Amino acid sequence: MRCIKHTLLLLSIILVVSGCAQSILRSTTKDENISKQDHNFALQPGDILFQDLDSGPLCDAIEKVTTGFGGANFSHVGIVAKDDSDSFVVIEAVSSGVEVTSLYTFLGRSLDADRHPKVVVGRLKHSFRHLIPSALKKAFALEGKPYDKVFAIDNGTYYCSELVYEIFLQANDNKPLFLLQPMTFKDPDTGQTLAAWQKYFSKLGVLIPEGQPGINPGGISRSPVLTIVHKYGTPDKRPLLQGK
Repeated sequence: MRCIKHTLLLLSIILVVSGCAQSILRSTTKDENISKQDHNFALQPGDILFQDLDSGPLCDAIEKVTTGFGGANFSHVGIVAKDDSDSFVVIEAVSSGVEVTSLYTFLGRSLDADRHPKVVVGRLKHSFRHLIPSALKKAFALEGKPYDKVFAIDNGTYYCSELVYEIFLQANDNKPLFLLQPMTFKDPDTGQTLAAWQKYFSKLGVLIPEGQPGINPGGISRSPVLTIVHKYGTPDKRPLLQGK
């Protein structure tokens, strides 16, 4: 029963929260393992970067009840593009809103024990890649839009996985490429709302949106329209699911 319980929660939990977004680092510290590794891997515009951040109790609360591709903990996601100088950047939604971030800064936020970025790369399968130019155009147009603190779809604000969902929705003639699922904020072991979520929504003065439609990086990483093509480093995994 516990395995079934976890499976249902993994399909429904929303993964990105303001606490994680607020803790995203803007570090530009040089690290040879970041700058010199993976020279044989060719990143492409439209690639989706799934990131395991270790940045506070809300990220911990998320990771307790969800998992990504291969059992990984993913608490953030962004999409790769190129800027006017032909440099790789990542378009992402963080606590300050939708931003364009350098690839190096994105990769340097969270490193594994070998000093490699805890980032995995997903790439749309060939039959969906024609959507990328339109999706990226939309993503750049959303720069500066506010962060969605209450995780409500279609309210003019964006959390990280909602941004990815929305730009491909519009690029695909308003047909969802990635699917929404009912959100839950409950501990899978106790069935009670996690304390971190209670505190978060209490401060906002809003009801917990239990059961409302949402989307998360872990769910996107398991989407059948994507292929995982590269791992910069090793994301953490939930102990319960390791080896299963």
